[in-house]
Amino acid sequence: MTLSRPVVAFLLSLAALVSLPDSPRAEDLSKLPHIGLIGPGQPGSGPLGPAFFTAFARHGYVADKSVVFVAKGAQGQVERLPSLVDELVASHVNVIISSSYPAAVAAKQHGGTTPIVLALAADPVATHLVDGLARPGGNITGLTEIATELSAKRLQLLKETVPSIHTVAVLWNEDDLAMTLRYRAAADVAPGLGVTIIPLGVRAPDDFDAAFAAMTKSPPDAILMVTDILTNLNRRRIIDFAAAHRLPSIFEYEAFAQDGGLMSYGPDLDDISDRVATLTDRILHGVKPADLPIELPTRFRFAINLKTAKAIGVTVPQSILARADDVIE
Repeated sequence: MTLSRPVVAFLLSLAALVSLPDSPRAEDLSKLPHIGLIGPGQPGSGPLGPAFFTAFARHGYVADKSVVFVAKGAQGQVERLPSLVDELVASHVNVIISSSYPAAVAAKQHGGTTPIVLALAADPVATHLVDGLARPGGNITGLTEIATELSAKRLQLLKETVPSIHTVAVLWNEDDLAMTLRYRAAADVAPGLGVTIIPLGVRAPDDFDAAFAAMTKSPPDAILMVTDILTNLNRRRIIDFAAAHRLPSIFEYEAFAQDGGLMSYGPDLDDISDRVATLTDRILHGVKPADLPIELPTRFRFAINLKTAKAIGVTVPQSILARADDVIE
């Protein structure tokens, strides 16, 4: 059957209409505010996860509808962070949100005058990212995790949960100043808790083999892991080692307890996400970062995995269970 020219023209126009993309045109997106995301892992990923984008949606920022998120991730290669920040600046983002201390350093050094919001950047004063909490100075604001103080708190919780422990292996990335400060905080309070710290600093994935060999040769009573991109990428190995050797372990984020670690204690990531979104919104409405004090977390989550406790022969005291926000069974 031969179709007439009008029919062919109609079918072609219909096909073109059906194939039109749902996404906004490039010229429409260019009119929206652009928020740059920079972190050491996969682009747009990290501990904040989906909570981050949900928080922005609550503030009216929906990807490719009312805002454009430009995500850059170093995929575990932190040396790439400076060039990734250069790419964000070249794309004219309105704000850069940095996740992790190395990303924050790269944003500060390569971000120029672009406003920066810190998320999960450890202790920004002790690491010299900002001048002070009340008056951060320059073009940086955001949140501190009070991670140094919390590292000491985690060791205390570990001792309260398993009073018989006397040696705790601490795994941390010793190339990262923020992580080293967390290790030192735990080491400083250890004597008062009757605990001896076994320092197991790592710098590369291969270093974990040496750390595991050291713990196998001289077994600790427990493990405390400080979280950065290096230890995070190797967390499964640490959790599995702790399980195989029946070692109590404590981590910073609840996901690690969900994955099989005994306990976790850290800031509520939903709350962190919401406050990062609030600060970013204020900057997009004209407030200068220097006029926005660095905020402290006010909500924390304590998780205990009872399945893991049973597997390694730990009886968690009722006083500890009563304080837990999440008991995994």
